[in-house]
Amino acid sequence: MELTKYNHATVVLEQDGATLVIDPGTFTPEAADLVRRATAVLVTHEHADHFDVDAIRSGLDANESLVVRGPAGVVEQLGEHGGRVAAVRAGDAFEVGPFSVQVFGEEHAVIHRDIPTIANVGFLVNGAVFHPGDAYLVPGVPVQTLLVPTSGPWAYTAAGVDYVREVAPERAIQIHELLLSDAGQQMNVRMLGTEGLGGVPTTILQVGETATV
Repeated sequence: MELTKYNHATVVLEQDGATLVIDPGTFTPEAADLVRRATAVLVTHEHADHFDVDAIRSGLDANESLVVRGPAGVVEQLGEHGGRVAAVRAGDAFEVGPFSVQVFGEEHAVIHRDIPTIANVGFLVNGAVFHPGDAYLVPGVPVQTLLVPTSGPWAYTAAGVDYVREVAPERAIQIHELLLSDAGQQMNVRMLGTEGLGGVPTTILQVGETATV
Protein backbone atom coordinates (compact mmCIF):
# COMPACT_ATOMS: atom_id res chain seq x y z
CA MET A 1 0.00 0.00 0.00
CA GLU A 2 0.91 3.64 -0.40
CA LEU A 3 0.24 5.91 2.59
CA THR A 4 -0.04 9.67 2.11
CA LYS A 5 -0.03 11.95 5.13
CA TYR A 6 -2.27 14.99 5.28
CA ASN A 7 -2.82 17.57 8.03
CA HIS A 8 -3.04 16.30 11.58
CA ALA A 9 -4.85 12.93 11.76
CA THR A 10 -5.81 12.45 8.10
CA VAL A 11 -4.10 9.71 6.12
CA VAL A 12 -4.92 8.14 2.76
CA LEU A 13 -4.11 4.53 1.83
CA GLU A 14 -4.04 3.47 -1.81
CA GLN A 15 -3.91 -0.01 -3.30
CA ASP A 16 -4.95 -1.46 -6.65
CA GLY A 17 -6.62 1.78 -7.66
CA ALA A 18 -8.75 1.98 -4.51
CA THR A 19 -8.48 4.72 -1.90
CA LEU A 20 -9.17 4.53 1.83
CA VAL A 21 -9.36 7.83 3.74
CA ILE A 22 -8.98 7.73 7.51
CA ASP A 23 -10.14 10.64 9.70
CA PRO A 24 -10.74 13.45 7.22
CA GLY A 25 -11.13 16.31 9.70
CA THR A 26 -11.68 20.04 9.61
CA PHE A 27 -7.95 20.71 10.00
CA THR A 28 -7.42 19.13 6.57
CA PRO A 29 -8.17 21.65 3.78
CA GLU A 30 -8.30 18.85 1.18
CA ALA A 31 -10.83 16.78 3.15
CA ALA A 32 -13.80 17.29 0.80
CA ASP A 33 -11.79 16.38 -2.31
CA LEU A 34 -10.21 13.36 -0.65
CA VAL A 35 -13.59 12.03 0.49
CA ARG A 36 -15.25 12.62 -2.87
CA ARG A 37 -12.65 10.45 -4.66
CA ALA A 38 -12.48 7.74 -1.97
CA THR A 39 -13.59 4.13 -2.08
CA ALA A 40 -14.25 4.28 1.67
CA VAL A 41 -13.86 6.56 4.66
CA LEU A 42 -13.02 5.38 8.17
CA VAL A 43 -13.67 7.67 11.15
CA THR A 44 -12.17 6.85 14.55
CA HIS A 45 -14.38 9.26 16.50
CA GLU A 46 -16.60 12.30 16.13
CA HIS A 47 -14.30 15.17 17.15
CA ALA A 48 -14.11 17.73 14.35
CA ASP A 49 -10.35 17.42 13.83
CA HIS A 50 -11.02 13.81 12.76
CA PHE A 51 -14.54 14.10 11.37
CA ASP A 52 -15.52 16.86 8.92
CA VAL A 53 -19.27 16.24 8.78
CA ASP A 54 -19.90 18.57 5.84
CA ALA A 55 -17.05 17.12 3.77
CA ILE A 56 -18.29 13.56 4.28
CA ARG A 57 -21.91 14.44 3.60
CA SER A 58 -20.84 16.13 0.38
CA GLY A 59 -18.80 13.09 -0.59
CA LEU A 60 -21.70 10.73 0.03
CA ASP A 61 -23.91 12.86 -2.21
CA ALA A 62 -21.30 13.12 -4.97
CA ASN A 63 -20.04 9.51 -4.92
CA GLU A 64 -22.83 6.93 -4.83
CA SER A 65 -20.41 4.05 -4.17
CA LEU A 66 -18.69 5.67 -1.17
CA VAL A 67 -19.02 3.82 2.14
CA VAL A 68 -18.29 5.19 5.61
CA ARG A 69 -17.54 3.32 8.83
CA GLY A 70 -17.17 4.73 12.34
CA PRO A 71 -18.65 4.68 15.85
CA ALA A 72 -22.40 5.02 16.33
CA GLY A 73 -22.12 8.79 16.96
CA VAL A 74 -20.74 9.24 13.45
CA VAL A 75 -23.70 7.40 11.94
CA GLU A 76 -26.12 9.47 13.99
CA GLN A 77 -24.73 12.67 12.50
CA LEU A 78 -24.49 11.46 8.90
CA GLY A 79 -27.51 9.19 8.57
CA GLU A 80 -27.32 5.70 7.09
CA HIS A 81 -27.52 6.65 3.38
CA GLY A 82 -29.11 3.37 2.41
CA GLY A 83 -26.65 1.33 4.44
CA ARG A 84 -23.52 2.97 3.02
CA VAL A 85 -22.83 4.49 6.46
CA ALA A 86 -22.59 1.93 9.25
CA ALA A 87 -21.40 1.75 12.84
CA VAL A 88 -18.47 -0.41 13.93
CA ARG A 89 -17.02 -1.34 17.29
CA ALA A 90 -14.22 -3.40 18.81
CA GLY A 91 -14.07 -6.91 17.42
CA ASP A 92 -15.63 -6.08 14.05
CA ALA A 93 -13.90 -6.92 10.79
CA PHE A 94 -14.92 -6.03 7.25
CA GLU A 95 -13.62 -5.68 3.72
CA VAL A 96 -13.97 -2.82 1.27
CA GLY A 97 -12.28 -3.10 -2.10
CA PRO A 98 -8.77 -4.49 -1.56
CA PHE A 99 -8.73 -3.40 2.08
CA SER A 100 -9.34 -5.70 5.04
CA VAL A 101 -10.09 -3.76 8.22
CA GLN A 102 -10.12 -4.89 11.86
CA VAL A 103 -11.60 -2.68 14.57
CA PHE A 104 -10.14 -2.27 18.06
CA GLY A 105 -10.78 -0.19 21.16
CA GLU A 106 -13.74 1.56 22.67
CA GLU A 107 -13.00 4.97 24.22
CA HIS A 108 -11.24 8.25 23.56
CA ALA A 109 -8.34 9.03 25.87
CA VAL A 110 -9.30 11.08 28.94
CA ILE A 111 -8.84 14.80 28.27
CA HIS A 112 -9.99 15.92 31.72
CA ARG A 113 -12.24 14.40 34.36
CA ASP A 114 -14.81 17.15 33.70
CA ILE A 115 -15.10 16.24 29.99
CA PRO A 116 -17.23 13.19 29.15
CA THR A 117 -15.39 10.43 27.30
CA ILE A 118 -16.72 9.50 23.86
CA ALA A 119 -16.40 6.40 21.71
CA ASN A 120 -13.14 5.98 19.79
CA VAL A 121 -12.03 3.02 17.70
CA GLY A 122 -8.75 2.11 16.04
CA PHE A 123 -8.45 0.59 12.57
CA LEU A 124 -5.89 -2.00 11.46
CA VAL A 125 -5.77 -2.06 7.66
CA ASN A 126 -4.55 -5.14 5.79
CA GLY A 127 -2.90 -6.33 8.98
CA ALA A 128 -0.26 -3.67 8.41
CA VAL A 129 -1.22 -0.09 9.31
CA PHE A 130 -2.86 0.83 12.63
CA HIS A 131 -4.57 4.20 13.20
CA PRO A 132 -5.59 4.49 16.89
CA GLY A 133 -7.54 7.74 16.70
CA ASP A 134 -7.30 9.68 19.95
CA ALA A 135 -6.19 6.93 22.30
CA TYR A 136 -3.17 4.83 23.07
CA LEU A 137 -4.96 1.73 21.82
CA VAL A 138 -2.96 -1.49 21.91
CA PRO A 139 -4.47 -3.94 19.41
CA GLY A 140 -2.67 -6.95 20.82
CA VAL A 141 -1.73 -8.22 17.36
CA PRO A 142 1.41 -7.59 15.27
CA VAL A 143 1.54 -4.15 13.66
CA GLN A 144 3.92 -3.22 10.89
CA THR A 145 3.25 0.54 10.81
CA LEU A 146 1.85 2.38 13.83
CA LEU A 147 0.44 5.87 13.29
CA VAL A 148 1.36 7.45 16.61
CA PRO A 149 -0.32 10.64 17.89
CA THR A 150 2.18 13.18 19.23
CA SER A 151 0.06 16.16 20.32
CA GLY A 152 -3.32 16.99 21.80
CA PRO A 153 -4.86 17.89 25.16
CA TRP A 154 -4.74 14.19 26.11
CA ALA A 155 -1.34 13.25 24.67
CA TYR A 156 2.06 13.40 26.34
CA THR A 157 5.50 12.14 25.50
CA ALA A 158 5.99 9.63 28.33
CA ALA A 159 2.73 7.86 27.47
CA GLY A 160 3.65 7.93 23.79
CA VAL A 161 6.94 6.21 24.52
CA ASP A 162 5.25 3.50 26.58
CA TYR A 163 2.63 3.10 23.86
CA VAL A 164 5.21 2.53 21.14
CA ARG A 165 7.06 0.07 23.37
CA GLU A 166 3.89 -1.91 24.09
CA VAL A 167 2.64 -2.10 20.50
CA ALA A 168 6.21 -2.80 19.30
CA PRO A 169 5.57 -2.06 15.61
CA GLU A 170 8.20 -2.45 12.91
CA ARG A 171 8.00 1.31 12.34
CA ALA A 172 6.03 4.36 13.50
CA ILE A 173 4.83 7.42 11.61
CA GLN A 174 3.84 10.60 13.44
CA ILE A 175 0.26 11.85 13.19
CA HIS A 176 -1.88 14.28 15.21
CA GLU A 177 1.02 16.74 15.30
CA LEU A 178 -0.65 20.05 14.50
CA LEU A 179 -0.33 21.49 18.02
CA LEU A 180 3.44 21.04 18.01
CA SER A 181 6.12 23.34 16.62
CA ASP A 182 8.73 21.86 14.31
CA ALA A 183 11.10 21.65 17.28
CA GLY A 184 8.44 19.86 19.34
CA GLN A 185 7.82 17.34 16.57
CA GLN A 186 11.51 16.61 16.22
CA MET A 187 11.85 16.15 19.98
CA ASN A 188 8.95 13.71 20.14
CA VAL A 189 10.23 11.67 17.24
CA ARG A 190 13.69 11.47 18.80
CA MET A 191 12.13 10.23 22.05
CA LEU A 192 10.05 7.61 20.23
CA GLY A 193 12.75 6.54 17.82
CA THR A 194 15.60 4.07 17.81
CA GLU A 195 18.00 6.52 19.46
CA GLY A 196 15.47 7.46 22.13
CA LEU A 197 13.29 5.63 24.63
CA GLY A 198 10.76 4.11 22.25
CA GLY A 199 13.29 2.09 20.30
CA VAL A 200 11.25 2.03 17.08
CA PRO A 201 12.18 3.70 13.75
CA THR A 202 9.90 6.76 13.72
CA THR A 203 9.25 9.03 10.74
CA ILE A 204 7.85 12.51 10.21
CA LEU A 205 5.95 12.67 6.92
CA GLN A 206 5.26 16.17 5.65
CA VAL A 207 1.78 17.03 4.37
CA GLY A 208 1.34 15.36 1.00
CA GLU A 209 4.34 13.06 1.43
CA THR A 210 3.89 9.37 0.63
CA ALA A 211 5.48 6.20 2.01
CA THR A 212 5.13 2.55 1.07
CA VAL A 213 3.68 0.54 3.97
